[in-house]
Amino acid sequence: MRATEYLERSEAVLRRYREAGMPGLAAWVQATVAALRAGRKVLLFGNGGSAADAQHLAGEFVNRYLIHNRAALPAIALTTDTSVLTCIANDLGVEQLFARQVQALAAAGDVAVGISTSGVSVNVLEGLAEARARGCVTVGLTGAASERMAPLCDHLIAASDGLTPVIQQFHITVGHLWVDLVETEWEAAR
Repeated sequence: MRATEYLERSEAVLRRYREAGMPGLAAWVQATVAALRAGRKVLLFGNGGSAADAQHLAGEFVNRYLIHNRAALPAIALTTDTSVLTCIANDLGVEQLFARQVQALAAAGDVAVGISTSGVSVNVLEGLAEARARGCVTVGLTGAASERMAPLCDHLIAASDGLTPVIQQFHITVGHLWVDLVETEWEAAR
């Protein structure tokens, strides 16, 4: 019974998002396509499972998603360089993990995607705040508790649930939709 309830809960989050018209997705796609066409890049960051999602989605952009012979698209997961991560954590504290990297790597017009299932991860919020200050398009992926993240985001995609694994499943599904739509639009304009 537990498995059935879990799957039903996960399906319900996706259904509610679809029935609501997938808020934020089209604008996020358009902002990303515009940024890439302008020679900008995508920066992604989060902790734990959200770090894995950041890396996964960056890989889909750099290599390919479903279109096999398309150009590589510039995306960087700020969760992968252990030397940078550990020196920032040691010298400045984990709260600055992403903000410091955004300071070093972001330019106006880039798309910064912060992923936090709780919506209150301080280092993700600080990274989004720094990205906004630098003129990036800011995007937040979160769960039902989005109050702290929302003011930092141009586009907010929030799962209508508070259970971490359900939120994470929602994030990777919506993330795949994002990559698919960006890739398709990118190729259509060639």
